[in-house]
Amino acid sequence: MNFAARVPTVGVADLKDGDFLLDVREDDEWQAGHAAAALHIPISEFVARYGELTEAAPQDARVHVICRSGGRSAQVTMYLVQQGIDAVNVDGGMQVWQAAGREVVTDEGDPGFVI
Repeated sequence: MNFAARVPTVGVADLKDGDFLLDVREDDEWQAGHAAAALHIPISEFVARYGELTEAAPQDARVHVICRSGGRSAQVTMYLVQQGIDAVNVDGGMQVWQAAGREVVTDEGDPGFVI
């Protein structure tokens, strides 16, 4: 069975302002550039920091999970779905986000880039 076929997925174009975005890339990737409103919990720390997600995510809101290209975020999406959370993987990740002209910033608010 194809793993990707089972992962709930949305495209970058389907995301609206205000949608809850969880970025699971590692610290160096985040520091280079990220979506301004995203919550950052690296996949390498995700299970230990799971409570941060449950505290930050709006009640009964969908969690849109993103990484660089979609592989790591697919893993986290499947974990969240197994926990009963409405989660979807953002297809193509931050590479598609940036290519679509969506804002990518550093922690200081300067223009960032995807590595």
